[in-house]
Amino acid sequence: MTLAPDQTELIARARADLRMGVPVALHLDGRWVIAAAAETLSAGRLDNLRALGDATLAITPRRAETLKARAYSDRVARIELPREADTAWITAVADPADDLSNPMKGPFRTCRGGDDRLEAQAIALCKSAQLLPSALVIATNEAPSLAATNALTAIQLNADTLRELSLAPVVHARLPISVSEAGRLHIFRPQDGGEEHYAVEIGRPSRDEAVLARLHSACFTGDVLGSLKCDCGPQLHGALGAMGKEGAGVLLYLNQEGRGIGLANKMRAYSLQDQGFDTVEANHRLGFEDDERDFRIGAEILKSLGFTKVRLMTNNPRKVTMMEATGIKVTDRVPLKVGEGAHNAAYLATKAAKSGHLL
Repeated sequence: MTLAPDQTELIARARADLRMGVPVALHLDGRWVIAAAAETLSAGRLDNLRALGDATLAITPRRAETLKARAYSDRVARIELPREADTAWITAVADPADDLSNPMKGPFRTCRGGDDRLEAQAIALCKSAQLLPSALVIATNEAPSLAATNALTAIQLNADTLRELSLAPVVHARLPISVSEAGRLHIFRPQDGGEEHYAVEIGRPSRDEAVLARLHSACFTGDVLGSLKCDCGPQLHGALGAMGKEGAGVLLYLNQEGRGIGLANKMRAYSLQDQGFDTVEANHRLGFEDDERDFRIGAEILKSLGFTKVRLMTNNPRKVTMMEATGIKVTDRVPLKVGEGAHNAAYLATKAAKSGHLL
């Protein structure tokens, strides 16, 4: 018998550690590194980490492209940390907030060759913690044994560790809402300690027929505050309204704010948009891909509820492709064109031109 945390629990602990500025130890195929999130790294921790060995700053190829730093792989760019570099230097490399006012950040010396899988996994952990995708990494020749490091969360990784997905239904209850008194809310909890996701079931839709469905990513600014910069709020209410009118449907409300980068990073992207970049360019400058969402979550919830066929309300063909790839048959794509206005016209045009949305 053991009370020690398992692999999934260790990953959840590592996310919390990184958010608080605590380093984590990662190992894979006999190689060890100590990694700390660039965003939350303190000056004292930086000094202590540098005392353990040579440090590199891992950033994504997207961020490296902005910085004109050479990425020798499609997973990560590893920048050698200059001797004089402090936390302000690290922040300036990781965060594009001052790129326009201070564009000359290099030249950078980047590492070439060798195994970069742990550096890539360190970035993936930062992303899953909804931090900037950049990590300070110290390579070690063996398992950390110094008193300063032996209490760190240590994770043995493999290629699929951070891609594993397991959702558990928690509870469901009747919930009359404005579009239908026959509403029911289902709560699903990821077993990796991530945010819960919700399914709003309207009426009693048949499990034998294609259900009218919507995969809606949480948007605090649009859904709650009525932001005019996006069309999320009108899409949410338009989808629920259509399901209420039809008398049946299921809306999945997935906590993947900002296309999966989190609200803080979404606000960083908005700040970059104020500097003249479009939504895709802003994501890339931050080091993210156009869309970081995991559509498997929606498919797993649908299957858990007994649905295998949907009429999917979306303007995004990628959602159709992803649903089909995860075993959910999409019999029809139902357009959902609402909410266009003066403040989001450019945003919608970018979605059409760069993300393939049919608007």
